[in-house]
Amino acid sequence: MGFWSGISFFNLHEVYAEIHAIDLTANIDEVANFFRARVFVTPLQQGDVRNMPYADGYFDSVLMISILEHLPPEDLLQALVEVRRVLRPGGQLVYGAPVERPLMVTAFRLLGTNIRSQHFSTEKDIDRQAGESFRRVRVRRLLGPLGLFGSLYEVGHFARD
Repeated sequence: MGFWSGISFFNLHEVYAEIHAIDLTANIDEVANFFRARVFVTPLQQGDVRNMPYADGYFDSVLMISILEHLPPEDLLQALVEVRRVLRPGGQLVYGAPVERPLMVTAFRLLGTNIRSQHFSTEKDIDRQAGESFRRVRVRRLLGPLGLFGSLYEVGHFARD
């Protein structure tokens, strides 16, 4: 969900026989042509994670990297309910989200913007909301280079019962 350039398709293609992707703003034709030229076809759709055009229980896994923080908390819950709907029982949700730290807030400010204009939900909001719709398997925080700056990114693994 939220594939943008599709760069993760290369790694996913090594593990999964079939990959579907939906994105609100990606250039579908450009991404599809790029991957078609590399010998694998991935069904791509323009669409919203809060209202997906897939049947109930359609997917074994859903991957969302740097997507959920861009949703306001009220939309975050709707998106996770929709992910639960399209996952088969026993399916997994894996998400990645930046850990909001003072350094990140300052970096956004230095770039001339408020972090809240881009990131409406924090990793804490995402973890809490995911826990309401799924069973938590594992949540890990990834450290910055050489362990500097503390945790920079969170990866959550949740399962649908």
